[in-house]
Amino acid sequence: MTITSELREPLEPSQPLEPALSVRQVLTLERVLAGEPEVVAGAGQLDRPVRWVHVAEAPDVGVMLSGGEMVLTTGVLLAGDEDKQAEYIRSLHRAEAAAVVLGLGRAFPKPPDVMRRAAERCGLPMVVLHRPFPFAELTEEVQSRLVRRKFAAVSLSEAVRTALTGLITAGAPLQRLLDEVASHSACPVVVTNLAHRVLATAGERSAVDDVLRDWERIARQAGGNEGDGWIRAELGGRGERWGQIMLCGHRGDTATGRLLAERAAEALVLHRMLGGNSAHSWEEQSAQSLLTDLVSGVVPARQLLPRARAAGLPVNRRTFVPLVVRDGEAAQLERVLRMLGLSGIAAELADGATAVLLSLARDQDAAVLAANFAARVRSGSGAEHTVVAAADARTAWDDVPAGLREAQHVADAVADSSTALDLPAVVRLKDVHLRGLIRLLRDDPQVQSFAERELDGLLCVADDDMLAVLRTYLATGRNKSRTAQLHHVSRPALYRRLEAIQTRLGVDLDDFEQAASVHIALLAHDAQQA
Repeated sequence: MTITSELREPLEPSQPLEPALSVRQVLTLERVLAGEPEVVAGAGQLDRPVRWVHVAEAPDVGVMLSGGEMVLTTGVLLAGDEDKQAEYIRSLHRAEAAAVVLGLGRAFPKPPDVMRRAAERCGLPMVVLHRPFPFAELTEEVQSRLVRRKFAAVSLSEAVRTALTGLITAGAPLQRLLDEVASHSACPVVVTNLAHRVLATAGERSAVDDVLRDWERIARQAGGNEGDGWIRAELGGRGERWGQIMLCGHRGDTATGRLLAERAAEALVLHRMLGGNSAHSWEEQSAQSLLTDLVSGVVPARQLLPRARAAGLPVNRRTFVPLVVRDGEAAQLERVLRMLGLSGIAAELADGATAVLLSLARDQDAAVLAANFAARVRSGSGAEHTVVAAADARTAWDDVPAGLREAQHVADAVADSSTALDLPAVVRLKDVHLRGLIRLLRDDPQVQSFAERELDGLLCVADDDMLAVLRTYLATGRNKSRTAQLHHVSRPALYRRLEAIQTRLGVDLDDFEQAASVHIALLAHDAQQA
């Protein structure tokens, strides 16, 4: 194979500098091309890295090498002895030389067949130069480039370390660190736990989605072949591994990619040791990001499917049960899921609500399993009035966001009334009745005006005790005995309070229509305050 200028791979200024040159790159240098190089053996190994260039005529040069050298020779001491020629190639192979370059001339006017065959058997690249060529020029050119590249690699290493350390010192979140790593590596970056469950990603969104879409295969290969740009570094400390960071499809030199991955791993370990500026674990942050995006609807559900699958959530031919739990911690709910052997993810949303998405096999009873989950949550938390709200089961992934929002709406509708209502184990939309409708309409200006107008007699004096009595009285269906019991007062005392409330509101609570109007106004007021 003759090397021509068409095969050159010049280094562009925008490309990351690499700490080593490959044999192929050396052969495309201007000074080498002047010697008319021809690859006569080992053409499939031209991407080997060249660590150094060594000029040597000694037949036992192999003992002087430490690996990765490109050896330049005229073969003057090998001419006429085929055994020495074959042994010379074998010794270079044993020493793990990168390649051998033979200058044709007086000793060898043409490529020696013995050396060529031996090199082909060993897989050692053998190059001959058809024109006289000063080895000193090649040595000087390659050595200077290698030195510059090694210096650039050190500079890159320090630049990355400095940038990541600065972010950690400033309290930056995990995502900001990964974005920095992705900007240096110019490829998707993925952080996983030991089960290859994706915890965080960074990089161009479309490229990341492509990686996650094929994540099951990538995970099975445990990082793939570094030569193809799949580079990983272990995460852990004190003798314990707990994850890995992967550069997916790094297009630069393997050594450069490995350096970036190692610097990133160091920073992530430090970030985790310092608490990551968050009380949540990375697993919880991953689930929170996914569920928050699902609830918000900003990102289409179909685009989130690769993330869900890579996060370990079964999504093929499944039934999804959206739940929202009030006063439940994500870590506790994850433990309940594991205890019951259920597949799902949990994450805290805003306002004290925690979303849970169950993923069940199609033949499992979604209603029974949701009830079992709710019962275990209540018994485990020690709070009988913990609200577990649910939407109807979904069989299509695209319907999951609407289901989560429905469950959140149900949980919000009963958030302030769980002590006054006789709630089922799992509260659904049909259980919140009028309260649910009012919750949906709470921001309507006309509803707000109605509530203020109806309750003005109590709101103007800010009497929370009277509002509480009124709320309980109406929620219990105007049961005076039950209201007195819940407020720990005698019936005569309750009668006096109810009379005062009616006087201030100018209504007769024994009249069904007037009582209903006040009840709706109170529900609207409570929804607005929430």
